Amino acid sequence: MSDTGQLPDKELEVSSPRSDPPPDPRSQRLLSLDVYRGLIMLTLAFNGFGLAQTAKNHLETNPDSAFWAAVKYQFSHVEWVGCAYWDLIQPSFMFMVGVSMAYSYVRRKQAGQSYRRMLGHAITRSFILIFLGIFLISNWGGSTRWSMMNVLTQIGLGYTFLFLLWGQSFLRQATAAGCILTATWLLYVAYPHSGVDFPNGAPEAGVSSEWAADHVAIVRPSWHKNANVGHAIDQTALNWLPQAQPFTHSRGGYQTLNFLPSLATMIFGLMCGELLRSRFTNKKKLRALAIAGVAGLIVGQLLHVTTLCPIVKRIWTPSWAIFSTGWCCLILAALYGIVDVLKYRRWTFPLVVVGMNSIAIYSMAQLLKPWAAKTLQIHLGKEAFNFLGEANAPLVQYNLIGLMFWLICYWMYRNKFFVRI
Repeated sequence: MSDTGQLPDKELEVSSPRSDPPPDPRSQRLLSLDVYRGLIMLTLAFNGFGLAQTAKNHLETNPDSAFWAAVKYQFSHVEWVGCAYWDLIQPSFMFMVGVSMAYSYVRRKQAGQSYRRMLGHAITRSFILIFLGIFLISNWGGSTRWSMMNVLTQIGLGYTFLFLLWGQSFLRQATAAGCILTATWLLYVAYPHSGVDFPNGAPEAGVSSEWAADHVAIVRPSWHKNANVGHAIDQTALNWLPQAQPFTHSRGGYQTLNFLPSLATMIFGLMCGELLRSRFTNKKKLRALAIAGVAGLIVGQLLHVTTLCPIVKRIWTPSWAIFSTGWCCLILAALYGIVDVLKYRRWTFPLVVVGMNSIAIYSMAQLLKPWAAKTLQIHLGKEAFNFLGEANAPLVQYNLIGLMFWLICYWMYRNKFFVRI
């Protein structure tokens, strides 16, 4: 298993003590982290359970439906400013990288590995994640796509730096995260060529004047889509790589520079992991996670409403890093309380199966969805996905595909076969 933000290392699993004293929480497996990871990976592998496209189909015939409008919003990325459930997928990956690291490298240290060896492992993992991310996003192209915006490449770019903060004090970790977010903010606001020309837009960068007026008019020029410092860096740096076509812009507005503020997200996760490893009582741990979660939401919103820094996931603004971490803390607190404190665990099995093999299901989701859909139609018929009506076909299709991937993970789980990095 891996602590790549996909799953905690299999090496986290430590045998229960045979003596009477209670087990040391600092070396136990955190089952709630597997559950959290499983929840996120199921959502991703099932393509949001097909709900976004299903909602879109229903809105075509019933455009005034508040229910389907809400479903479509929550299972789609917001166009620029704001937050939906679907936008919390990647921050959860990043956050869980840090939580997982708090456990996995302690286990390596207990196994006798030196710091130098663990650092070498972190560097190796960084490169593997970067190149795995590039491999997966290039699969349907005609050539290697040298892009650094994929979640795996983003984790890889920051992973070694995260390791260098492992084992450091809470104050040093918090200071590092704060400095990273401050530096990111300064990079954006100090860049002198920011902003979209509203009358003309920026069609060469995929931004029409109509889209700009609808989505970025409310934020300062520093944070406009494909008209900011991150976009400028990518136009230069990515064209140093052997691109089949010159890089001009990211269609979604994502940027390589995102790895810097998302590293802060991983650091926040590391801090939460260290909290859960500590000898504090469960009540204190839950209270601390809840306070951190609420504080993150409040601070992120304050930065947004004061126009100092808008909440934009696609360029991982500092306010987004803080705001999304707030949600991650609250989700982890809820799962930790239910699974690891109250011990309500029977319901978690479908999530744990995926959470313990999430590199595998992530790769399947990236590579095999078209093949899975075609295979199902070969064996079940061309109209296999329409038995609940044509509007609900995406719901049926992606849940059947996701079930195929889950069954593969279940077989791997039963046979103790886990994909590790």
